[in-house]
Amino acid sequence: MNDHADHGSDPARHPELLAWLTERQTAFADWAREAGGADRFDFGRSSLDVLDASLRESFDTDAEIAAQRRGPFVQGAVWYLGEVICRERGTVWKYEPDTTADGTAAPLFDPADRAGVLDTPCVSLPADGPERGLYPLNVLRRMLMEKDALGNPIDEHLMDALEEGYLDDEFDEDDYADDEDGDGDADGPG
Repeated sequence: MNDHADHGSDPARHPELLAWLTERQTAFADWAREAGGADRFDFGRSSLDVLDASLRESFDTDAEIAAQRRGPFVQGAVWYLGEVICRERGTVWKYEPDTTADGTAAPLFDPADRAGVLDTPCVSLPADGPERGLYPLNVLRRMLMEKDALGNPIDEHLMDALEEGYLDDEFDEDDYADDEDGDGDADGPG
């Protein structure tokens, strides 16, 4: 588990998170217009297909999304995806910064790009901590990955983040130890 800066604070009320959420909400109309039309981004499930297509047109790899993570398009996409998940799944935004090597808390979307430091917000169920959260930036990146850490092909879409159990689908090596047929499960043929 990560070492977090202030274990006593409410990650749903972190000041940087609240400021970011306000900024993103204020910028939403402009972002939606630039991303394909405000009428196409209604916070409904099917609007994730529109965002998915827009991201695939704009980026070829997950590394490109990572490189643009502080840019207005990706920031808007992170916020929009998270908002749809919150509305559809009953989750809330949370941010609990990691402590950096020098003992300070990493700022939200840290410009220093410190390896191994978690600096993005997540959405999780109200009773859960950020460690059980879904990180919208990671979902955006994962949809452009071709293979997972085990070399298995990935074919994901943003809509998948709304599926039952997606919040609980953290990678667990034990779950894949018996994956003889390579289909991503341990219970036999795919």
